[in-house]
Amino acid sequence: MAIDLDAPEEFTTTESGLKYRILRKSDGPRPTPQDEVEVDYSGWLDNGTIFDSSYNSRKTAKFRLGNVVAGWTEGLQLIGEGGMIELEIPSELGYGASGSGSIPPNATLHFKVELHKIH
Repeated sequence: MAIDLDAPEEFTTTESGLKYRILRKSDGPRPTPQDEVEVDYSGWLDNGTIFDSSYNSRKTAKFRLGNVVAGWTEGLQLIGEGGMIELEIPSELGYGASGSGSIPPNATLHFKVELHKIH
């Protein structure tokens, strides 16, 4: 999980409110919402509680990019294959007022995501 030495410390905010910082740049192809992606990731809440991580299973996660929370769909299109991004997803682009499982309502979600492959 190597991070570029010149990775920014500050987050950039998109029009939708998604905050991100690119931790590892890549010139590889970028995914579209229709693509299936293969990633490793860790997700945590504002208080630091990790709610999900593919690293624990030692198995990459695969899913269609358009079938996940809007913050992931938007954020992963900002990097190419081989890239890594940190996302701060406001609840409106995450699970909103309903929450999901161990994620409480109106929670801001934090993720580090490595994009390994686009199928």
